[in-house]
Amino acid sequence: MTESQVSGDTASIHLPAGFDVLADDDLLAQEVTESLQAVEEQLLAALSSTDELANSAARYLAEAGGKRIRPLLTILTSLLGEGVNERVLRAAMVMEMTHLATLYHDDVMDSAPLRRGAPSAHEVWGNSVAILTGDIILARASQLMTELSDDGSRIQAETFERLVMGQLRETVGPGEGEDPYDHYLGVIANKTGSLVAAAAQLGAYYGRTDPEHSQLLQTYGEAVGIAFQLADDVIDLTADGASSGKSPGTDLRERVPTLPVLLLRRAAQSNDPAAQAALELVEGDLTGDAELQEAVRAVVAHPVTEEAWAVARGWSTRAKEAIAPLPSSTVKSALLSFADAVVDRDG
Repeated sequence: MTESQVSGDTASIHLPAGFDVLADDDLLAQEVTESLQAVEEQLLAALSSTDELANSAARYLAEAGGKRIRPLLTILTSLLGEGVNERVLRAAMVMEMTHLATLYHDDVMDSAPLRRGAPSAHEVWGNSVAILTGDIILARASQLMTELSDDGSRIQAETFERLVMGQLRETVGPGEGEDPYDHYLGVIANKTGSLVAAAAQLGAYYGRTDPEHSQLLQTYGEAVGIAFQLADDVIDLTADGASSGKSPGTDLRERVPTLPVLLLRRAAQSNDPAAQAALELVEGDLTGDAELQEAVRAVVAHPVTEEAWAVARGWSTRAKEAIAPLPSSTVKSALLSFADAVVDRDG
């Protein structure tokens, strides 16, 4: 998955793969460029503080960069209606702030040493400061949303509840009698799908898109978010470390129950000898690189890896089907292309 460049009259920005089509429309490209630049400026301003520690910590991840997928979707979906306005820009900023806040919390829970190529916030300031920084960002995001409308505040609050519930359910694991596969899909729908869905929905809402279309875009966003995370699960095993910058098998080593492993367990329970042998390696000691590589090779060689890709592509298809009724436009083409791109990447 490579980035594309969209140029306006004043600057150029790099967008996630799938949005190349925007470059074919000069006026649209300029509007997207200028809108994203405005969101970036407002984001850094909203994260600023007179308190030196709060200022440094809150701006830390934002200044490290990121794809800005959520604000981009908010801007694009508004263009299916009356277009970008100050409310759209504010909602786009709030979506990115909410996403940033979850990263501070997630990195503490996962003990992740790096984020966006730099030491995680908890590695710099400690767990307590990282958690409180995430809380500060969420508080500011909520305050900014209340200045827009009650409906926007409700969507943001409901989304935040889903984010927390997803993390909670991931932490405690499947309940008694609950299918681990269904549990995991529910977790990623809450942790990843919900915020992407809200980003698409709020852009449509504040851009005064047809209410029926707004619902379609919300469905699209959730499906795209799920497809993205499912693809990440497979990429953890199949990525070329040299080109992607990721070490294959990180999730295996950390005992994260991702989609390929869940499918492998299901196959092993069905008395599949190859799955049972691979699962024995996965559940063994993976502290050594040689043992980890052997486990990765065993899982990748099993049909569950291709099955996992098929599941991810299925969610991408659901996303595209959701917006099929929308009138043809460059924005719609970009959304369709992005849905393909999230599952057609190597990192």
